[in-house]
Amino acid sequence: VAPQQRMSALQARFPNVRFMEQTPQLTALMTIIRDQGTGREEFVFYADRIIRLLIEDGLAQLPFEQKQVTTPTGSITNGVGFSHKLCGVSIVRAGESMEAGLRAVCRGIRIGKILIQRDEATALPQLYYDKLPEDIASRKVLLLDPMLATGGSA
Repeated sequence: VAPQQRMSALQARFPNVRFMEQTPQLTALMTIIRDQGTGREEFVFYADRIIRLLIEDGLAQLPFEQKQVTTPTGSITNGVGFSHKLCGVSIVRAGESMEAGLRAVCRGIRIGKILIQRDEATALPQLYYDKLPEDIASRKVLLLDPMLATGGSA
């Protein structure tokens, strides 16, 4: 099945699923990290760029509100700001690879941790550990999990 057909089928089944636009830049970065000739240092560099693009794309999906600010010259200008506080929740081990990218674009963001593993007997996700911000219910959460395959842990 072609990637576009898979994405369309997933969006029909799960209307809230959103895919990043497959730009030539993203395709080039993916080509580099898939190339068997790419060394470890290069792989990490380009994987981090992809993570940052993914985080930026995710942030663009969040709700914003209008706001006014005063510039250093005393002028008032209209702009926007996030309408909710944000936090990240990292899936222990794999999700931690995305934390630096999130911190690079959201200074001072709080990051929680969860460990979820699939129960082999039931095939259902089971929560083994969590350490979350106390006020997580009032925040928009960015789930950091680069290994999302079936969605079972999410």
